[in-house]
Amino acid sequence: MEDLISREPRDLGRALCIITGASKGYGRALAFQLSCRLKPRSVLVLVARTKAQLNELKEDIVSLCGQKKLDVRCVQADLEETEGVEKTVQAIKEMNSTEPDHVLLINNAASLGDVSRFALSFTDPAEVNRYLSLNVSGALSLTAGVLQAFPRRLGLRRTVVNISSLCALKPFPSWVLYCTGKAARDMMFRVLAEEEPDVRVLSYAPGPLDTDMQLQARRFSGDLELRRSFSSMFSEQQLLSCEESGSKLIKLLLDNDFPSGAHLDFYEL
Repeated sequence: MEDLISREPRDLGRALCIITGASKGYGRALAFQLSCRLKPRSVLVLVARTKAQLNELKEDIVSLCGQKKLDVRCVQADLEETEGVEKTVQAIKEMNSTEPDHVLLINNAASLGDVSRFALSFTDPAEVNRYLSLNVSGALSLTAGVLQAFPRRLGLRRTVVNISSLCALKPFPSWVLYCTGKAARDMMFRVLAEEEPDVRVLSYAPGPLDTDMQLQARRFSGDLELRRSFSSMFSEQQLLSCEESGSKLIKLLLDNDFPSGAHLDFYEL
C-alpha cells in the first residue's frame, strides 16, 4: 500500500477531514490512508466513542506524518446521542478559522444491530428508534451541522461520503435493522446531492470486510443460510482487508469523477 501511495503523488488538498467511527476497523484504516493524501496544515478529526483508542490512533498517525504536517484532533462522542452529535458539530465549528480548501466528511460510524432476530420480533418502537438514532438521524444531523459550519464559498470543495453496503439495495433475512438503516442513508444522501449541487456526495459500499462486524454477522445472524455464507467467505479467505477496500475509495475521491449522489460498490470498480 505504501508503495502504491508513493507512486501516486495526488492529494486531497489542504483539507479538514472528519472520520466518524475512526477508532477501529474500517474507520481506523481510512484514517491512516487519508492522512497520507492530505496537504501540510490539514486537520484530521477522528470521532469515536472510545477515548483510549482515539488517542492511540492519533499518536500513530502523528508518528507517521509528523505533527507539523498534519493537525490530528480527537472528539470522543457517541453519535447515537443528541449530545454526541452536538459536541462533534461544535468541535468542527471551532475549526472554521483553519480555512481549508477542502472539507471532507466520512460518515463511517454504524452498527449492525440485532441480526439474530427477524422483522416480526421488533415490536418495540423505542428499540428501533435507538438503532436509527446512530445509523440515520446522527449521520444526517452531523452532515448538516458540518456543511452549515463550512458554507459554500469560492475555492472551497465540500465532499460527503456515506459508507454504505450492498444491504442498502438487497434484503438480507434477519438483517432488517441494518438493511433499513443503509437504505435510508443512501436515499438521504441522494437527496442531499440533489439539494446541494456544489457538494460532492458519494455512497460507497466497501464490500465484505474482515472486521469485528463481520465476525458478529457470521456468529449471530438468525438466518442460517446467511450465517453459513459468511462463514464460508471467512474460511475461504474471500473477505477484503480494510486497506484494500479503502484504497479504492481514496482513488474515487482523488479522481473525483463520480456522479454526485451515486452508490458505488467495491466490486463495480
